[in-house]
Amino acid sequence: MEEKKLDINSIIGFVLIFGILLFMFYQNQPTPEEIEAKKAEQEQVEADAQVQEVEQERPVQQQPDLNIQDSTEIANYKNTIGAFGYTAASDAVTLLENELVQLKISNKGGQIVEAKMKNFVTYDSVPVYLVKDGNASFALNFSTSDNRVLHTEQLFFEPELTQNGNNQVLSMKAKVSPTQFLEFRYEMKPDDYLVDFTLRSQGLDRIINSSAPVTLDWKLKGIRHNKSVQYENRYTRLTYRHEDGKISKLSETSDDEETEENIEWLSYRQHFFSSILATKTPFKTGQLNSKNLVEEEDKAEKFTKEYSSSVPLNVEGGELSYNMNWYYGPTDIKVLSQYKEYALADSIPYGWGIFGWINRYVFTPFYSFLSSFLPFGIAIVVMTILVRLAMSPVTYKSYLSQAKMKVLKPEITELGEKYKDNAMKKQQETMKLYNKAGVSPMSGCIPALLQLPIFYALFMFFPTSFALRQKSFLWAEDLSSYDTIFNLPFAIPFYGDHVSLFPILASVAIFFYMTMTTGQNMPTQPGMPNMKFIMYLSPLLMLFFFNNYASGLSLYYFVSNLITIFIMLTIKKFILDEDKIHAQIQENKKKPKKENKFQKKMREMMEQAETQKKVGKR
Repeated sequence: MEEKKLDINSIIGFVLIFGILLFMFYQNQPTPEEIEAKKAEQEQVEADAQVQEVEQERPVQQQPDLNIQDSTEIANYKNTIGAFGYTAASDAVTLLENELVQLKISNKGGQIVEAKMKNFVTYDSVPVYLVKDGNASFALNFSTSDNRVLHTEQLFFEPELTQNGNNQVLSMKAKVSPTQFLEFRYEMKPDDYLVDFTLRSQGLDRIINSSAPVTLDWKLKGIRHNKSVQYENRYTRLTYRHEDGKISKLSETSDDEETEENIEWLSYRQHFFSSILATKTPFKTGQLNSKNLVEEEDKAEKFTKEYSSSVPLNVEGGELSYNMNWYYGPTDIKVLSQYKEYALADSIPYGWGIFGWINRYVFTPFYSFLSSFLPFGIAIVVMTILVRLAMSPVTYKSYLSQAKMKVLKPEITELGEKYKDNAMKKQQETMKLYNKAGVSPMSGCIPALLQLPIFYALFMFFPTSFALRQKSFLWAEDLSSYDTIFNLPFAIPFYGDHVSLFPILASVAIFFYMTMTTGQNMPTQPGMPNMKFIMYLSPLLMLFFFNNYASGLSLYYFVSNLITIFIMLTIKKFILDEDKIHAQIQENKKKPKKENKFQKKMREMMEQAETQKKVGKR
C-alpha cells in the first residue's frame, strides 16, 4: 500500500500558469464589411482581456500562426481541417470556476482539459482532479461534403466569455465564417456542480455530410485518489441510465464492451467522484467500453479504469443541436439528489434489489441523521446498536431453535446409532421426532435469511458512503478506507503490506460468536460440512478479506458481534430455560400432531423410496 506523502513540494508542483492570446486577422485585403467585423472582434478581445490574463500577444498576420514554419506543412494542415478557418490558433485555456469546481477549457478542441474539485483532496493531500494532463478527451467526428473527416480535437475554437446574470457563459466557436460555425457553449452557475453544455452548428448544412454519421467520442482514464488502488478500483465503474429509467453497468472487475440504446446519461464513476455526461435528447445508440488498468496493488499506479463511449448524433436539416450537461463532482447522495431531472443519484452503487433499497432509503438517511450531531465513528457504533436491537427478536428465534436442537441432540444421536446402516430410515425417524417435538430444523435458517438483506445492505453502505470519506475515529484516519497500526516491510498475498486492527477485532468477535452458536450445537455428521472447520475458517477469511476494506465496515462487524454475543448471553441466562424447553418438547410428543401438506408429501416420498429400495433388493 502507498504510504501517506507529506512533501508539500509535490503539491506546489501541480500549480500551472495559464493565459489567453489575442486574435489575429486572416485575409490580405479585407473588405469594408470585414473591417467592421474585425473591429467588433477586436473590441471583444479587449473586453475579454479585462476578465482573463493575457500571457502572450501576437501581431496581426496575413496567415494564422499555427506554430508550423514550413509553407507545405501549413497547406497540409489546412487540408486536414477542411473548410474551417481561424482567427485564433492557440491552445490557450479559459477558466470557469465557482465555489465548488474549477474547469479549464482549451481553445484546441473546445474541450475540458482540467476539472478540479476545490473542496476535496486525495489521501496524500493533493487536490482531487477528475481531468488533468490529457487523461480525458471529448470530440465530434464527422465527414464533410467533399468526403474529408474532421475531428474537433484538431480544430481551434474562438472563446467568448460573458455573463448571464450570475452565471458564467463560455462560447467556443470553430468558424468557417462569422455566420458559419460549430459551437460548444458552457454555462456555469454559482455553487453548482452541474454545467449546462450546448452543442450546436449553424450554417454548416452544406459542409457536413449528412449521409455519414456524426459521432461523439468521450474518453477518460480514472485518476487514482485512494490509498489502495485495488480497493478504489472495485468501486470504479461505467454506469448508464436508459430513457426508461433502467440502470445498467459495465463489469467492475474485467474489460467489458456493450452496445446500448436510448441512453440518457453516462457516468464514469471513480469511487467517490464521478464524471457524468447527461443529455436532454437521449442518445439512440452507444458503443461503451471499460478497460481495467489495475492487476495488482501497485504503489506507482496512477489510474484505475479507462472508459470510452462512441455515440452517433442526430443531424436534422444538416445541423446539430443538443442540450446536455456536464457533472464533475462527488458521488454523494446529498449532492446528486439535487438533480432530479436526470436522476443522477441512481449512479450511486447502493446494491441491487431490496438490498439497494434498504441501503438507500434506510441506512443512508439514518446514518446522515446520526452523524449530523454525533462524531462519525460514534454514529457507526450507535447505528450498530440500534440495528442489532431491532434484529433481537430474530436473534431470539434463532437461539430458541438452537436450544431445542440441543435438547433433542441425545435422541437424534440415539436414532443415528439405531439406524446407522439405513440412512433413509434414520432420516424418516428423525423427521418424525422433529414433528412430534414441534421442532423444525429449518427454523434456525430462517432468521439467518431474514438478516441477509441487512448484512448485504451494510456491506455496500460503508465502502460507498461519501459521508465517511476522510472521517477519522480512534486510530483510523479514514473510515472509508483501511486503518493501519503497522506497516509490513513486505506484502503478504491477499493480505497486503500493512496490519489493520479493526478487522482483527472483528475476526476475534466472530470467532467467539461462532463458538457459542456452532461449536457446541452442530456436531459433524456424514454428508454435512465440518462446522468446526467453518468456525475457524470464517474469522480467518474475514481477517484477510477486510484488511484492505473500509475500517467503518470492520468497526460495524466488531461492534455488531459484541452486541449479538451480549444479547445471546442475556437470552440464555435470563430468558430461556433449557429444562422448561425439554419439558415442553416432551409434552408436544404426547399430543397428536397433524401433518401439514409439506410434511405429508415428504413422508410419502420417503416411504416410496424405502419401498423401491426393498423391491430392488429382492
